[in-house]
Amino acid sequence: AEVRARCQETFEEFSRHGFRVLAVAYRTVAQGNGFTVADEHSLILAGYLAFADPPNPDAAASLAAMKRDGVEVKILTGDNELVARHICEQVGLTDPTIVLGEEIERMTDPALQHVAEATNVFARVSTMQKHRIITALKHRDHVVAYMGDGINDAPSLHTADVGISVASAVDVAREAADIILLKPGIQILHKGIIEGRRTSANVLKYLLMGTSSNFGNMFSMAGASAILPFLPMLPAQILLNNFLYDLAQITIPSDNVDPSFMRKPRRWDVALVRNFMVGIGPVSSVFDFLTFAALLFWFRTSEPQFHTGWFVESLATQTLVLFIIRTAGNPLRSRPSKPLIATVLGIVAVGLILPVAPLATTLG
Repeated sequence: AEVRARCQETFEEFSRHGFRVLAVAYRTVAQGNGFTVADEHSLILAGYLAFADPPNPDAAASLAAMKRDGVEVKILTGDNELVARHICEQVGLTDPTIVLGEEIERMTDPALQHVAEATNVFARVSTMQKHRIITALKHRDHVVAYMGDGINDAPSLHTADVGISVASAVDVAREAADIILLKPGIQILHKGIIEGRRTSANVLKYLLMGTSSNFGNMFSMAGASAILPFLPMLPAQILLNNFLYDLAQITIPSDNVDPSFMRKPRRWDVALVRNFMVGIGPVSSVFDFLTFAALLFWFRTSEPQFHTGWFVESLATQTLVLFIIRTAGNPLRSRPSKPLIATVLGIVAVGLILPVAPLATTLG
């Protein structure tokens, strides 16, 4: 018993320092035709093999950045709790609560859902237990990405919303993954998440701008057609207006995004687009109707002059409003990208020059 306790203490000491440990033992047997599991008894301990697998140098900084930006990292490992605790301390996850696989085995699925949300480190977990943890998180309405490189990671990679593996992973893991990292470290994951949020924010700007503008133009065109004895804008002018308007938006992907938008994950919200369209669209029509009144009763324009006035006003207002739509904060403090400024102001300038350009007569 004393020797066994000393061996156990040695194993635990290695584990507390982050080593994965294998015990090596031997026994003299008579030569025969083969050996079976039944021969594995009365072994003599020869010693231990200790394997060091330190975390990447950028792991701690990357985990801190993810936490700051609303991404929660959970460790699911087959290693024992001593190794897991040591690795956690090295990457800045101090004093973590660790749940063992044998505890998960006794949990019902509803209980595991609560534990999976509250716990960040799971040790001595099997392949199926990893799968259960991911499923539990998804049932709690979380979007889950899973990163693994072994054969036993394949089910979890397939179950997660996003499966992530590495170039050095086994074939099965690479085939089950949605994303394969070609560079080591998890810093690239954080960069990918941030780039995804930036893309999502700029796509939302395009949708808000397009839906509100088109909704407002529908009201304006319908109202103008009801009160005017002529078409409010010629078909060729409408097509040109839309073409220039779309041209002004091609640099939206390069636009800067407010830091507040990047700090936390956001779900797709179709209600936001709908409410913005219904709210802002009619507001843009108000400016159109004010323009109609000015052109008809103040300037007393002819039909071609009316077309020209509304063409310029419509193009200018629906493109310049992007500087307001692009941020949820103060537009004067949120600076757009230089390419976006150039295309928006350039298209407005084109709209102002067209009436005196050689194409003016052709376009009516």
